[in-house]
Amino acid sequence: MRILLIHPNYHSGGAEIAGNWPPAWAAYLTGALKTAGFCDVRFIDTMTNDLSDADLRAILADEKPDVVGVTAITPSIYKAESVLKLVKDLHPGAVTVLGGIHGTFMYQQVLSEAPWIDVIVRGEGEEVLIDLIRTIDEGRWPAEGQAIKGIAFTETGLDGTRIVATPAAPTIKNLDAIAPDWSILEWEKYKYIPLNARVAIPNMARGCPFTCSFCSQWKFWRDYRVRDPKKVVDEIETLYQRYDVRFFILADEEPTINRKKFVEFCHELIARGLPGKVLWGINTRVTDILRDEKFLPLYRKAGLIHVSLGTEAAAQMKLDRFHKETKVADNKKAIRLLREAGIVVEAQFIVGLENETAETLEETYRMALDWKPDLANWAMYTPWPFTSLFQELREKVEIFDFEKYNFVTPIIKPEAMDRTELLDRVMNNYRRFYMRKALFSYPWSGTGQRRRYLFGCLKAFLKSGFERKFYDLGKVGYWGPQSKKSVDFHFDKSRTGAPIQAADWESNAERSGKARAAKGAMKTALKACGGGTEQMEDVDETYAGHRP
Repeated sequence: MRILLIHPNYHSGGAEIAGNWPPAWAAYLTGALKTAGFCDVRFIDTMTNDLSDADLRAILADEKPDVVGVTAITPSIYKAESVLKLVKDLHPGAVTVLGGIHGTFMYQQVLSEAPWIDVIVRGEGEEVLIDLIRTIDEGRWPAEGQAIKGIAFTETGLDGTRIVATPAAPTIKNLDAIAPDWSILEWEKYKYIPLNARVAIPNMARGCPFTCSFCSQWKFWRDYRVRDPKKVVDEIETLYQRYDVRFFILADEEPTINRKKFVEFCHELIARGLPGKVLWGINTRVTDILRDEKFLPLYRKAGLIHVSLGTEAAAQMKLDRFHKETKVADNKKAIRLLREAGIVVEAQFIVGLENETAETLEETYRMALDWKPDLANWAMYTPWPFTSLFQELREKVEIFDFEKYNFVTPIIKPEAMDRTELLDRVMNNYRRFYMRKALFSYPWSGTGQRRRYLFGCLKAFLKSGFERKFYDLGKVGYWGPQSKKSVDFHFDKSRTGAPIQAADWESNAERSGKARAAKGAMKTALKACGGGTEQMEDVDETYAGHRP
């Protein structure tokens, strides 16, 4: 059984400005496949290698795959469909498989517009993919396809053609049983520009216990599950020793939610002497930083150098809309605490909703100056079609060209300005913020790791700007305020939306929220990744200084 995994060649001008990110999904799936006895696996990273369709065609011509798997988030779905079309043209007998969040929820639309895709794996891929591969290997596909939980496919019978979605598969309860095969990746190509070091994206937990209105991750993973911190450190130690990885970002939505586990993780890193060799970053919640004030020195001692903080919005109105219980003043305090602990802090602002104005955009800039984060990011609101906020704003959504759903392209048109003005004002915030940082902040940001890291971030920012890759500026024709009239976002307006297909996809978070609401506790039903007063397991304060 020859299995070929392919990462589609999609670039947005967003997160990749910091470097080339290793597709961890390929390592986790490969590890699971090999554990199950399917060892003939090859991976092609067309994104990192920037392979054209012609390049990929030449590579595929020499392959003889039985199964080809591709993943896709929403903005990469068309690239993924194109890859599998190429596979089917060259190897008609190969079973083409799509995985990832977009296909999980939008399988009817995907199978309708890309009939060459044989099957979609919905949700976590490891166990479902093994069931599928085993069925194919034993010659039972597609006849016994309906016996496989967690897939969708097109079936032709006497009554015509129909799309079948089998019941959702159970979530993987024992994440520690998954052993990723990191050797499948070309490690010399995955560099984090700020540190000029190899980078990895390991996984400590899956899911989120909260139901943020703009987020899709808790919907996809359904259940919140945490790995054994020692197992995670085992993985990081392997990445360092075998592949010279010196920087990692935890893939978790919010790794500090479970403070007990996170503190154990930090202690384990310190005990093995890894902080002097490997630095790392996370995303987390404002309320977790306020809660963990006494633990921040421990986090820094463990090698934590970068925290991306979900401040999300300067205006309290927006915080409320995102179902955040954070107050504006909390954001400022959390940023101060992180800086005092020697941790580089990045403030995240979501802009570009229908109520955005020139004044609210200026307000985010003024607050960025007042809060004094080391880094700031203005992300365009991207209405994932499987989120509750998308349903709320559906009448405001005019663009269904999913390739542009990438956090850098204005999808929602604000009522008070056009999309070009929105982009220009966001770029103006970036120019002013980083000019001030380069001249008046970074050169005097202490010594050692923190200062070097900040200058490395500035280098990455300037490099992407010079190459016109930042925010996809080169592709849309933006060269500054003087070019506003010539900006073209190249929306494919022939594409139309489709309803979410998730009747069978209710998460534990959703069920818990409904239960609380039934008891009259609606206020606690909607928590968010940047706020929320509800916390998980706690630990004694003495835990910050030593092991119990």
